[in-house]
Amino acid sequence: MLSWVPASLMLKMQYWIKFDRTLNLKNPERFTEKLQHYKIYYRNSEMFNCVDKYLVREFLMSRNCEQYLNELYGVYEKADDIDFMNLPNRFVIKTTDGGGGENILICRDKMTLDIPITIKTVNSWRNKNVSTMTHEWAYKGAKSSLIIVERYLEDPENKDLSIDDYKFFCFDGKVEYLVVDVDRYSGHKRNFYTKNWTLLDVSSDCPKADRKVPQPDSFVEMINVAEKLSSGFPFVRVDLYNIKNKVLFGEMTFYPWSGYVQFNPDIFDFELGNYFKINY
Repeated sequence: MLSWVPASLMLKMQYWIKFDRTLNLKNPERFTEKLQHYKIYYRNSEMFNCVDKYLVREFLMSRNCEQYLNELYGVYEKADDIDFMNLPNRFVIKTTDGGGGENILICRDKMTLDIPITIKTVNSWRNKNVSTMTHEWAYKGAKSSLIIVERYLEDPENKDLSIDDYKFFCFDGKVEYLVVDVDRYSGHKRNFYTKNWTLLDVSSDCPKADRKVPQPDSFVEMINVAEKLSSGFPFVRVDLYNIKNKVLFGEMTFYPWSGYVQFNPDIFDFELGNYFKINY
């Protein structure tokens, strides 16, 4: 119903509601402001494939990074076509246009899965225009959503079997900061680091980890992968996993938190913004 509202006005209203401050689009300084500017003004058709969870595989191949892709069991137009009988006991179902941790079904035991309900649920996720209210341009070019089934990932070294998620903030193809999400199934926590793995006294929408998170042995490789994939974009967050020093691709995100996250301390919003060049 609000799709007629101009993007700049809608984003200004949302920004005010979230932060109780005015959004500066003419001379943005904050990272959260520049993300709103990014939504309205930056246009690069490569983004369409990057945000599609199936077509991104082609993008990784074009950057010679196909070895970092998770195993794909199948791709389908509708959930009714999924061959559940031939799937392993554990797997993950996603829609190709999902985002923000939504439209994902994690099956840890196929014997307990209610398949008719699963089919109905997954089909209900398809072709939802997530960009209408957020004006995230990269998602406007999304093709009709497909359904993919991938290998279930777990880390036996984590007590809750979750996998740590390494999110690299890349500006013009260079990693400057990253966040590491841990304990995702037992009290989600998040640490902020410099590209040299220096822990920062920064938090956002998750508490800081209550334990030391070791730097992965393959951290340099992860930096290289993130920079290879982010080359050519003013900003993109590249998410990677690291399981027993094997690096795996997660996703690429151009508008993390849709630009509506409060950093503590607030000055970190400006520090990130310093690296974000909007001379496009």
